[in-house]
Amino acid sequence: MSNPENLSLLGQRLLNRRNFLGTAGLSASGLGLASILNTDGLLADVPKTAGGEKPIRPSINPHNPYAGREAHFDVPAKQVLVIYLPGAISHVDTFDYKPALGKLHGQKPPNLPKVTFEGPSGNIAKPFWDFKPHGETGKMVSDLLPHLAQQVDDFCFVHSMTTETSAHPQGENFMNTGFTMEGFPSFGSWVTYALGTEAQELPAFVAINDPRGLARSGKNNFGNGFLPAAFQGTDFNAKNPPNNLHRPRELSARADRGTLDLLKHLNARHLEKYPDDANLAGRIASYELAGRMQISVPEIMNLADETETTLNAYGIEGGSELRGQYAQNCILARRLLEKGVRVVQLFNGSDPSGGNGVTNWDSHSNILNTHAMQAEIMDQPTAALLADLKQRGMMENTLVVWATEFGRMPFLQSNGTGRDHNPNAFTCFLTGAGVKHGFSYGESDEFGFKAAVDKTTVHDFNATLLHLMGLNHERLTFYHNGLERRLTNVHGHVIKEVIA
Repeated sequence: MSNPENLSLLGQRLLNRRNFLGTAGLSASGLGLASILNTDGLLADVPKTAGGEKPIRPSINPHNPYAGREAHFDVPAKQVLVIYLPGAISHVDTFDYKPALGKLHGQKPPNLPKVTFEGPSGNIAKPFWDFKPHGETGKMVSDLLPHLAQQVDDFCFVHSMTTETSAHPQGENFMNTGFTMEGFPSFGSWVTYALGTEAQELPAFVAINDPRGLARSGKNNFGNGFLPAAFQGTDFNAKNPPNNLHRPRELSARADRGTLDLLKHLNARHLEKYPDDANLAGRIASYELAGRMQISVPEIMNLADETETTLNAYGIEGGSELRGQYAQNCILARRLLEKGVRVVQLFNGSDPSGGNGVTNWDSHSNILNTHAMQAEIMDQPTAALLADLKQRGMMENTLVVWATEFGRMPFLQSNGTGRDHNPNAFTCFLTGAGVKHGFSYGESDEFGFKAAVDKTTVHDFNATLLHLMGLNHERLTFYHNGLERRLTNVHGHVIKEVIA
């Protein structure tokens, strides 16, 4: 053991005033130099990708953060529609046909778990709906989704999806942001950060939430995280449109225009005093966009000029009230894409605490009723939206993603009427620009319990989505808290087999 007196003398020599001031001065100089070099992008130790390439940080004009920007490489897709199903739709009751479930119905094989997310497991259960072949590909789809079944020749299925969590909030976070924790940018925010938008009268990224409210993770599903606030999703839907966009009746159009012109002049003068304040420029740009939305959004939200044929195709009438409201959201999604909005995220399901009865695809009990109710809302309007985009020629430059946070078990829960969460296997599909049609990638095992062939992670899935939008998932970064952050963290591989 060292002598305490020697340690005391050593401390006095190291901590005298001259040494302290000298060390502090050098430290301050070093921090200042590092800051300048980082601002100018000249730091020598910028992390590189696995291929030795430097990250690509988009050059954002704070005066116009929404300006269109070039992709890393040329691809057909210029816009993306994400159709997200909170609550975890059952893959074994929809698109992942498993004949073994029918053969083993009512049995409990010893190699399946006795306890899952919500407790003891029950017996193997065959699909609650019959499966039939559809399209030229003969794809087996259940009777739960008769309208989407008619379009399977256009879809690219991924049947080997896996995730890292069995909990809905964390699952939503992981699927939409690449992290189970909150506070990270969503997929839509990364895309608009990289590419901006061509629609200067509308937001770059719009989140159309379910008529019943937000999903479990709320605005984190379409939040900007640590990216600039300009790239968060703008939240509205056909049921609850923004109610503050119309000019007050007592204010004439001429007076309104004059007020806006004066405000623009004052903002410009104020910005001249602080030309390097990117936050100020960004705020002004956001308010100016909000002003332009006063004209553009009411026009987008008005469905009066849609034909009766179109309204009937989407199922506005003749079904449940919720189907009609979701159908309006689907039409709104198409109209936003027509106007050039870069990313549209359409939700079919909400937080169970936000309403009464069935609010999403979570089906721990009475799956026959809960999935049927949710499918009645989702199936026809979604199929009509995809068909509408196709017949208008919009699928040529629009990538469509149909996704959920995880799957459901091939066996029942101990209550005997519902299926528990399954993070080990689930199904998503892609369609539109840049993907193969009538194609299935990966397989789950004979029960649909675990991914068995070409296991696919959420990071792989997100890497592929970015690639289809012309973006290198390893190089698209944002420097935050000393790290080059990515949507895919330090993981993910592009699924090249699904690319057309």
